[in-house]
Amino acid sequence: MQLRQVRDIEYRLLPGTDRMTTDIVLERDGVISVRPPARMTPEQIDQTVLSKRMWIYRNLAEWRELNATKIRREWVGGESFPYLGRNYRLQFVDHQDAPLKLKEGRLCLLRKVVQDGGVAAAHQAFETFYQEKGLSRLPERVALFSAKVGVKPGRIQVKDLGFRWASCLKNGDLHFHWKCLMAPLKIIDYIVVHELCHFHHRDHSDAFWNEVDKIIPDYRERKDWLKMHGAELSL
Repeated sequence: MQLRQVRDIEYRLLPGTDRMTTDIVLERDGVISVRPPARMTPEQIDQTVLSKRMWIYRNLAEWRELNATKIRREWVGGESFPYLGRNYRLQFVDHQDAPLKLKEGRLCLLRKVVQDGGVAAAHQAFETFYQEKGLSRLPERVALFSAKVGVKPGRIQVKDLGFRWASCLKNGDLHFHWKCLMAPLKIIDYIVVHELCHFHHRDHSDAFWNEVDKIIPDYRERKDWLKMHGAELSL
């Protein structure tokens, strides 16, 4: 992986594959990622990126506008945090058997967590909460949709993936960002199906989206929701 620049467009060049087309993606962190066919030269890749510059400019402008609304957490009692698409108020408690628990419609955080470790410790408690919830929920959703897609995935992990919502590894393992658990279940299902369809097509070609459409006919609406609200799914 390397960073390249052509005119005023900087992009992350990913390793080439045996695909026939170049995949250009605006990642969640605002970086343009380009995965070309292995046969293409750097100069040919630059020209391909330039040919898509209007699409890149338009999507970067939308990304900047959407991320301007990113929530800044204050970590105070009563603040809202999303879980499966529903907002829950934060409540500090003095006694419970886990750092963070969802009970009686509240996200209850041990006061001692913040007193001893500050915001970083509170953030870690939430991250662990979402990871554990993901490991209990995602295997069921993956099993449901893998049967429909006709694939057999490997291990499922929930972790911090940086700028990606999920990834499908070549060995069949699936990785999901813990932030996925903030989204509504129908959005999580879209992310699951998206990754499962990569078993058939590693790129984002028309053939790939046709596979997604077979399972989720309204995938465009779910994809747009994630694009519009993804910046809100953050700590």
